[in-house]
Amino acid sequence: MKKHKKNRMFFGSSTVGERGQITIPKEARELFNINEGDKILVFGDINKGLGLIKASELNGFAAKLFQAFEPNGSDKKK
Repeated sequence: MKKHKKNRMFFGSSTVGERGQITIPKEARELFNINEGDKILVFGDINKGLGLIKASELNGFAAKLFQAFEPNGSDKKK
């Protein structure tokens, strides 16, 4: 793994298999705690490329986002 400025890293390369599958390098899986069976979301930007994030990482963010739209910032049911 090569470390770049701003905590950006290069983990190596991966080959796309015949079914479109790729293998995430071991160092990346360990660093980001990605395990067998984890759901991974794939985002894309036509100019910047692809990005991956564990679905579980968005759970807390989504809850806070929805809470922000509740009356008085509360998620309690009346």
